[in-house]
Amino acid sequence: MFDADPASRGLGVELVEAADGAAVARMRVTDTMINGHAIAHGGFVFLLADTAFALACNSWGPATVAAGGEITFVRPARLGDLLTATATERTRYGRSGIYDVTVTREDGAVVAEFRGRSRTLVDRPAPADARAPEV
Repeated sequence: MFDADPASRGLGVELVEAADGAAVARMRVTDTMINGHAIAHGGFVFLLADTAFALACNSWGPATVAAGGEITFVRPARLGDLLTATATERTRYGRSGIYDVTVTREDGAVVAEFRGRSRTLVDRPAPADARAPEV
């Protein structure tokens, strides 16, 4: 899945590991990710957490998408910081799941806590008009 994700890879997100409902991804904060307060824009921190979440919930095999997600920003990230997002599965039930992601700086300080809700796609052939599968 990560190989087919130009959005995350294009922003420098690296896959460290992913297996059995867990994943680790990292990203260096670049000058184009800095906002008017001279800190990392929250959207980029969310993207990193969301990518780790996606890698974790797709590690089981079936195509799975986000049903929702929320983030709490704990402390800022700054230019040059290497951020690491560690995703952990909390539970899966039916086609749904809940995953927690912690984003940290190199010094171990927590930057953000993210919770994502997943939904596994219905396993059926894509419609003839190539719309996204039903969730």
